[in-house]
Amino acid sequence: MSGLKTVSVLLLFVLLNISNNGVDASHNVHKRLQSKSTSLEVVSPLHRTAFHFQPPRHWINDPNAPMVYKGVYHLFYQYNPKGAVWGNIVWAHSVSKDLINWKALEPAIYPSKWFDINGTWSGSATLVPGKGPVILYTGITKNETQIQNYAIPQDLSDPSLKKWIKPDDNPIVRPDHGENGSAFRDPTTAWFNKKDGYWRMLVGSKKKHRGIAYMYKSRDFKKWVKTKRPIHSSKATGMWECPDFFPVSIGKKTGLDLSYNGPNIKHVLKVSLDLTRYEYYTLGKYDTRKDRYRPDGTTPDGWDGLRFDYGNFYASKTFFDDMKNRRILWGWANESDTVQDDTSKGWAGVQLIPRTILLDSSGKQLVFWPIEEIESLRGKKVQMKNKKMEMGQRFEVQGITPAQVDVDVTFNVGSLEKAEKFDSRFATKPLELCDMKGSSVTGGVGPFGLLTLATSDLEEYTPVFFRVFKDAKTNKPKVLMCSDAKPSTLKRDTGTDQKERMYKPSFAGFVDVDLADGKISLRSLIDHSVVESFGAKGKTVITSRVYPTKAVGDKAHLFVFNNGSQPVTVESLNAWNMQKPRKMNQGAQ
Repeated sequence: MSGLKTVSVLLLFVLLNISNNGVDASHNVHKRLQSKSTSLEVVSPLHRTAFHFQPPRHWINDPNAPMVYKGVYHLFYQYNPKGAVWGNIVWAHSVSKDLINWKALEPAIYPSKWFDINGTWSGSATLVPGKGPVILYTGITKNETQIQNYAIPQDLSDPSLKKWIKPDDNPIVRPDHGENGSAFRDPTTAWFNKKDGYWRMLVGSKKKHRGIAYMYKSRDFKKWVKTKRPIHSSKATGMWECPDFFPVSIGKKTGLDLSYNGPNIKHVLKVSLDLTRYEYYTLGKYDTRKDRYRPDGTTPDGWDGLRFDYGNFYASKTFFDDMKNRRILWGWANESDTVQDDTSKGWAGVQLIPRTILLDSSGKQLVFWPIEEIESLRGKKVQMKNKKMEMGQRFEVQGITPAQVDVDVTFNVGSLEKAEKFDSRFATKPLELCDMKGSSVTGGVGPFGLLTLATSDLEEYTPVFFRVFKDAKTNKPKVLMCSDAKPSTLKRDTGTDQKERMYKPSFAGFVDVDLADGKISLRSLIDHSVVESFGAKGKTVITSRVYPTKAVGDKAHLFVFNNGSQPVTVESLNAWNMQKPRKMNQGAQ
């Protein structure tokens, strides 16, 4: 790495640490607040979500080990039972029959033995024939070494798996002399190779600035041996947290079990970058004989690569749902307000709506869509059809509850003659382009989209929008999608410490569509402080966390808008009030 690149990496690390509230590369530790508990009676409902997964109070982060067992969905996740900041982490455990209504159980794992006395960090679950579910997780020892452990259910006949045991023959994997014991964590779900009879799993790590996924093999799921080489690594990416590795089908609209290795598949390697607090993934080929993964090379293998979500989304985990033959993605969205805000309101963090994952018909990227079960929460519906928007026009979506809504709209941009020329310098920099050409900056084709969580006079609003450019060489459209939190709130930061100021970023990604028919769709799930948006049927997804002061509850509004000189038609818009689940984590917590 050049000296200039090294400086850039370190500069970005510093900037992210002072701007993005939450658990950063060294974990933001607020010891005096870790055990400042909040009673349920004083938990603030302001900005609290209605239909997203949350415990009744306190801090949550990574969704550790989602799975389905005996017809019951399980979600384990990192949780602080004593406060609204990171610390005192246990594996909280909730169960559901439908991925919508959840019952909280006692924590499955918590620090109690020498091999995890300083922490029970993220991991995964594997269904092992003859043994049932096995949890693999990272334990933190007394000297802060990260090691990999396992836990098993006490009673396999119990579909809820209420009690878990940590056997005394732990750990199963320790860092060797060539590995970084302070950066060696988050074991993946294991998969089985029928040809050689070995289980395999990955553990995230780093060596200097190179991100690494080490591979381990086992015949009995207890004795694990590291393979000669990592399955994959990439320079200048830093620590790889929460790796995920799974196959996707070419041409079929179903998910695949992790151990499937038949024809017509690609593999996905996703990593969460500790340095940037974003995730990226590549598609490629897994050589089972050499135990190596090779990306296709059609997208960058690093910071500029493809993402599951281009917004506030981290530490994600997938699982195969064999009841419906689908692969489901869980992801965590941290708060973007301040630590003082979180401790005052008594809670922090949400798990986002689970999403299905499929390979796009192009074979070049994945597509994501909210699970069908979320539609069971839809209530009153309103529609808008064939509404033409001239430059500067906006129309309100009326008759719904805009702070708690599912809205799905298809725009028709008509001609692309007025599309701005695309500057190739921004080919891997959609965020810079979004910051320069925001929702209020007039363009040719766009910006157009939704103004969510808005006041009637637009003192506050969170725009989610598209802007269409035209490539000068190919004459093909280049579509930018943005979600911008900068105008989302009137709240002013009064503190002088930047690290304790509200984080109001814009997020952006390009959308791979040809616009041959002039149409592009946008679906947003809006839930008080969460805006999850799916562009072009899930080709590009962006999640924002926002904290309006006026556009809250029944004071919020929702608009469609166009600020481009080219008229844009709302071909169809459907919006539904979203109801609360009947049960959201009542129980042990």
